[in-house]
Amino acid sequence: MKNIITIGIVFCLMYSSVYAEDLSENKIKNEAVTKEKQNKIQKCKHNLTTIGNAIESYRDEHGDYPEWLSDLSPKHLADANVLLCPADKQNGKPLYSRAVDPKKPVSYSYEFFPEQRKKLQDTLTMFGDATPLLRCLHHNQKSITKTVNLSFGYKVYQSPYSWHNSLVKIYGDIETTIKTLETGFQKMPNNSNYFSTYPYLLNLYIQAERMENAENVINHYKSLMKTDNYRQISYLGDMYRSLNRYDEELQLFEDFEKQNPKNRFVLQKLENIHNERGNAELALEYRMKYVPGLAYLGKTVPDFSATDLDGSPISIEAYRGKVVLVDFWAVWCGPCIAEMPNVKKVYDKYKDEGFDIIGISLDNDETRLREYLQENDIQWRQVFSGKGWESPVSQQYGIYSIPNMWLIDKEGKLITNNARGEKLENLVAEALQIIPAKE
Repeated sequence: MKNIITIGIVFCLMYSSVYAEDLSENKIKNEAVTKEKQNKIQKCKHNLTTIGNAIESYRDEHGDYPEWLSDLSPKHLADANVLLCPADKQNGKPLYSRAVDPKKPVSYSYEFFPEQRKKLQDTLTMFGDATPLLRCLHHNQKSITKTVNLSFGYKVYQSPYSWHNSLVKIYGDIETTIKTLETGFQKMPNNSNYFSTYPYLLNLYIQAERMENAENVINHYKSLMKTDNYRQISYLGDMYRSLNRYDEELQLFEDFEKQNPKNRFVLQKLENIHNERGNAELALEYRMKYVPGLAYLGKTVPDFSATDLDGSPISIEAYRGKVVLVDFWAVWCGPCIAEMPNVKKVYDKYKDEGFDIIGISLDNDETRLREYLQENDIQWRQVFSGKGWESPVSQQYGIYSIPNMWLIDKEGKLITNNARGEKLENLVAEALQIIPAKE
């Protein structure tokens, strides 16, 4: 027995030693990866500083910014490799940029390219020289939460993708940020593109304990906003909330709902407000108003009348006695196309058991739709109006996002308004009273 115990102890010690060595190796590897990433960021920052100096030199000579960063080379930027970020795996292309340099490989997003100048000039007027002139997103491709930027003031800084929510950090203090935004609003008092900045400014006043300014900014904004514009109304709601004026926030959205009873954004907002207040039943009522199909769960789905791609009449009523999937989709919708192999698999498996599908296409291009259906051997019928989101059937059911997949039982009652992914087959098999085969 003692020998067995001794062997067990030795084995545990050996295992612990190996495990500790593995942990140590992983720690070393992780530290090495982290250090490599940090080195690339530092190199990127150095590149941006060098490019900033080159832009200054170019402006001294030409009196303007270059049209493209490639215009800096070779006179103002001797080493064109500086235009390449060490973390760039795209062979010299900026990520998430609307413009690619036409002359040279460039990793950085140049925000002042010709077609963008007018809009960016307004942004510069509002937010000052903290506005990014160059941006690099190559260091965090998965979430794009961190970018490395060169500002119009030639300052290199890191920020979230939405940099204008980090102005205090960029400028270094609240008062400088407040002054910058106040100047921006003085120069562009009625530019609705920047109304979203009013709540940000109000919160800065609150942090600076300048409550009179906070009240004034609300009153000023109310004189500018349009009361029939939900987005502008929501900014006022944000300001009421920041000042803990919750009853005014609720009243604001209730008044808007009276004039816009089908606006899903205000319905969702009212759902959230009532959830926060513990009014679960009222919150659910609002949710049922804006989530397509939710009000029909367990109930008969209202019929529609349309024609399919071949010009033949089609309706849900004609499918009574079958389990039917009504699939709101489009060829241009990536998630819809990703879902299609699974939908085809379930269709092929259960089409002879009493299962069918009606496709409601939100496409605008009939030729493209027909080509996709043919190339992918999609056999079920399709409703196509060519009106996209204004498709009469999708309008009838309040569809505002796709894929939207409604599974209806043999009696015409809605089983679920979200028959997607792996659960689709199980739901179909259950509705058909068939136990799905295990793969």
